[in-house]
Amino acid sequence: MYKDNSIAVVVPAYNEAGYVGDVIDTLPSFVDLAYVVDDGSTDGTWDEIVTHADAFNEDHTPEATAYDDVVVPIQHEENRGVGGALKTGYLHALEDEVDITAVLGGDGQMNPNELAKYLDPIAEGDADYAKGNRFMEQSDLDAMPGYRLVGNSILSYLTKFASGYWKTMDPQNGYTAISHEALRQADIENMYEYYGYCNDLLVKLNAENLRVADIACSAEYLYDDDWKSHINYGEYVPRVSGMLLRNYFWRLKNKYMLRDFHPLAAFYYLGTVIAGVAAIGLIGSGLTGGGDGDSPSLGSWAIGLLFGITFLLFGTVLDHDDNEALEIRVDDDTYETEVPSE
Repeated sequence: MYKDNSIAVVVPAYNEAGYVGDVIDTLPSFVDLAYVVDDGSTDGTWDEIVTHADAFNEDHTPEATAYDDVVVPIQHEENRGVGGALKTGYLHALEDEVDITAVLGGDGQMNPNELAKYLDPIAEGDADYAKGNRFMEQSDLDAMPGYRLVGNSILSYLTKFASGYWKTMDPQNGYTAISHEALRQADIENMYEYYGYCNDLLVKLNAENLRVADIACSAEYLYDDDWKSHINYGEYVPRVSGMLLRNYFWRLKNKYMLRDFHPLAAFYYLGTVIAGVAAIGLIGSGLTGGGDGDSPSLGSWAIGLLFGITFLLFGTVLDHDDNEALEIRVDDDTYETEVPSE
């Protein structure tokens, strides 16, 4: 329990033998349930999960008496991706009616001692979802590998368009916590299962007008000498960008046209179509040396592109204003974090 809220963590693990056992052993004392999901591993991950879960459960009982064991091992027969593993854990948390559900990576790269600060804005009633942000401090930006910083920045701005959370950065950050009500509303059953699950979830949260807190997150712990990444950025950025484009149109349709109407949808749709057509025409004219006399000139396509971008900018201003109240930023001094007794 944490501030009178039952707490669960989802621990996705794929080929994390040698790491996931330590994650189980160092679970914070306020965690009532830990859904440790072996996502179709081909090494000894499952055996390690079961062994450490049994040992942990012998020595610990949940503070929330509705639950029997703290650690709940779950095994996928096939690898579904980190989003699929989180989906499984989230659905269990919904069924168990946990108040707040957080995430800890099975690779041991996430500091469990920092978990409480992601619970605070939800426990205090200020947010429905909390996520880390490594962009809030210059020292953390400096610690991020250069290629990862570029990819993260691109996807951050694409996620702003898709989700409507314009103050939010670092949407790929794995440190998260979510309330039971947000899990219930956010259509977890259809959550994206590849690495872009966190970007997809932000879009689903915004469509339900749920509040998001960006938490200052240190990158120093993440990028130590043992840091490793499973992400292939050559595949990741294009694939997640395509998902975000689909989600961009989905959010506009569902939030601003079907459930209600807001003129930002018109600006966005017109801007996207005009800018897209003009950009294609501009490229085509450039390749053909300006086209023939019956085709629009290079200058005409450039003017069209300018109009499209202008429409998009109007849309972003309206989008920012409409969603501003759904975002807060949190630093280390915002809340009085409870230090659990050992």
